[in-house]
Amino acid sequence: MLRRRDYLAANAGRRAPMPGFVLLVRNRKADELADTPPGAMRIGITVSKKVGNAVVRNRMKRRFRALAAELLPEHGIAGADHVLIGRASGIERPFDDLKADLSKALRKVRR
Repeated sequence: MLRRRDYLAANAGRRAPMPGFVLLVRNRKADELADTPPGAMRIGITVSKKVGNAVVRNRMKRRFRALAAELLPEHGIAGADHVLIGRASGIERPFDDLKADLSKALRKVRR
């Protein structure tokens, strides 16, 4: 996801707060699917300056990209936008814990 309006629209979707991040998931409408293949999942990652300096934020984004690449293909919701919003407590959190949290969050929003 690249446009601000997509992130704002995702804010109206379902949310699953976790210790290291907040997951937002919003199903896209048929008219919004025109620019992507049917059933394609989109991912958006945002980490604010409150979390830390540029090095910390970029490290966190790399970890989120790795999580998304690993879990979203099999556990994500087809045709939906997934947004991960980083929290300050996610920096020290072990990768395996973040992975378990993302699995739990995806199950939560799927219900």
